[in-house]
Amino acid sequence: MLVAFLGNDRWSVPSLELLAASPHQVVLVATRVPRPAGRGGTLSPTPVAEAARRLELPLVEVETVKEGAGLEALEAAGPDVLAVVAYGEILPSRVLELPRVAPVNVHFSLLPALRGADPVRRAILEGLEVTGVTTIRMDEGMDTGPILLQREEPIAAREDAGSLGDRLAILGGRLLVETLDGLEAGTLVARSQDHDRATTGPKLRPEEEWIDWGEDAAAVIRRVRALAPDPGARTRFRGRILKVLRAGEVDGSGEPGVLLDLVPGHPVVAAGSGAVVLEQVTPEGRKSMSGDDFARGFRLQPGERLG
Repeated sequence: MLVAFLGNDRWSVPSLELLAASPHQVVLVATRVPRPAGRGGTLSPTPVAEAARRLELPLVEVETVKEGAGLEALEAAGPDVLAVVAYGEILPSRVLELPRVAPVNVHFSLLPALRGADPVRRAILEGLEVTGVTTIRMDEGMDTGPILLQREEPIAAREDAGSLGDRLAILGGRLLVETLDGLEAGTLVARSQDHDRATTGPKLRPEEEWIDWGEDAAAVIRRVRALAPDPGARTRFRGRILKVLRAGEVDGSGEPGVLLDLVPGHPVVAAGSGAVVLEQVTPEGRKSMSGDDFARGFRLQPGERLG
């Protein structure tokens, strides 16, 4: 089938790569225009744009496909399927009705759970042990369309959003190709979501990126995992921002946010219940370092406060 692909994120790339290697033909890749990045503000293309060029696929970089050049490119491509993976734009009926067979979205959760823009981080933050990937026939709602295929994936006890998202992205690419195969063969039967069981997975708000040391240790660690490796869970230390990228739970008690000890060399901080050992951190203006290097380099002393 002829496929027009919409995506922006690095987690979109495995789907594009697997589509390009499949019997289906990618007739257009649409992604966001380059944006300033880094200290110099150099214009940086999306990971999808870079992948499309590497794979020598037809590419347009546009602000939107709802109108203008983006919509015109989609119309000219004449796709059988519109494949949407981590694109981040609610598409109107005018776009969804363009493909001859179906508009298909790959969503990184077991819908109807965690509808929204940040299901990977939310799954970890909420302490789920299992998540997955779902392909749906898109409608105008937020991840509300009928389910085409679905696969479960366990969440490892200590993995962060980066590693979980990478695994789900590969699984999503495989599921997308399988979905297109089924649509072409006419063997897929879409089933409606149970909307009464729906939960949401919206993008984390800026205030949710800060560690609340009054939470129990397990909740603090889930927040660290959900925000690693980027943007990183934040706290304050000696008046500057400290990002915590990896942490573990240990025995200990004390006033929340107070440095209890160095075991063995790693900082141990009291939480609302239990304690948290800082295994990897990024002090403001510095590179990422182990908790041990942080403790030695900053000459930490028990009784100092974070937060």
